[in-house]
Amino acid sequence: MSVGALALGAFVIVMTETLPVGLLPQIAGGLDVSLGLAGLMVLVPGFSAALSAPLFFLRSGRFDRRSVILVLGLAVLLSNAVVAVAPNFVLVLIARMLFGATLGAFWTVVSPVGPKLVGRGGGTRAITIIAAGISGGTVVGLPAGQFLGNLVGWRLTFAIAAAATLLVVVVQALVLPAVPPDGRTNLRDLVAVVRRRAARFGMAAGAVVFIGQFTAWTYITPFLTDHTQLSSGVISLLYVIYGGGGIVGSIVAGSLFKRGVIGSFAGAATVVAALLIGLACVGSVPWLAGLLLVLWGLFWGIVNPGTLVWILDAAPETPEAASAVNVTNLQIALAAGSGLGAVLVSSTTLQTVFLAAGFMVLAAALLAAVAARLVTLARRQ
Repeated sequence: MSVGALALGAFVIVMTETLPVGLLPQIAGGLDVSLGLAGLMVLVPGFSAALSAPLFFLRSGRFDRRSVILVLGLAVLLSNAVVAVAPNFVLVLIARMLFGATLGAFWTVVSPVGPKLVGRGGGTRAITIIAAGISGGTVVGLPAGQFLGNLVGWRLTFAIAAAATLLVVVVQALVLPAVPPDGRTNLRDLVAVVRRRAARFGMAAGAVVFIGQFTAWTYITPFLTDHTQLSSGVISLLYVIYGGGGIVGSIVAGSLFKRGVIGSFAGAATVVAALLIGLACVGSVPWLAGLLLVLWGLFWGIVNPGTLVWILDAAPETPEAASAVNVTNLQIALAAGSGLGAVLVSSTTLQTVFLAAGFMVLAAALLAAVAARLVTLARRQ
């Protein structure tokens, strides 16, 4: 149950992170800003998360992890509540900066805590359960953005997200046991992670794949609305299926990673690249676009936890340091991908956005294939 509570935390974090993606057109109209500017709601949290992860790691060494997780949940609640009532876009961005700082701290502490709760032998399973929570957040976040946004407006949608966050915090308070910190929160631990060749390869492949993923993902709603010409109801259904595919992918990933993390990452990233390129080429055909989107969710459910397991296995002695490095790396990449998507969507076409994203993900797969020949990770149980 305790790992499930962490998965609920991952669920609410990702729900909050992805909620604006389905609401960008409404938020842009409601606050009288451009679609590209509204995309900062996705980009800004990435930068604040990237900064907060190592700072949190260095300053949180003496705090019980259960208490930290509960406080972080309350911070997410506050961010959602502020967005719900913000009178202007500046305050919205400030609230999203708070969320980003919370996001960075959350992933730094939660990823190592999962294996602690079940023991080393169940570490991979704990991580994949948490990753299933990530996909679950996507299942709710994007359809909720579409459905609730159309039904009650984007402000009340964020208010509902705040209430859901409160419920998750209550559940965590009831089931999470005390989790003492490792006590190793030194700058030299962060440096030691980065100095490992296996970790550097993982950081590079993870960064490139996240840039590609979020170049496309940030603008998936305009793509399906304007290019594929799908209704909001159909899009919401596809998002649910996408997230469900991600949950299945995360569950399958646990078995794949026992055979080889880097190879599994490379293979799944290759498929994601092909799917993104396929969307760019045939995305105007509704049934094909829907099929490719669902498969995208399935294989991203393998790639996403693969980035974390790769780094953790590259530095198994210092899991919180490895997690902090991974969070900073991936959140910078996420922000860069969202920013690149904003530039491309403002200067080219939506098809070009997805084509560029596909080739970036393919580059990550090729980098992983090279890494598989050059580095060895700690074996997963």
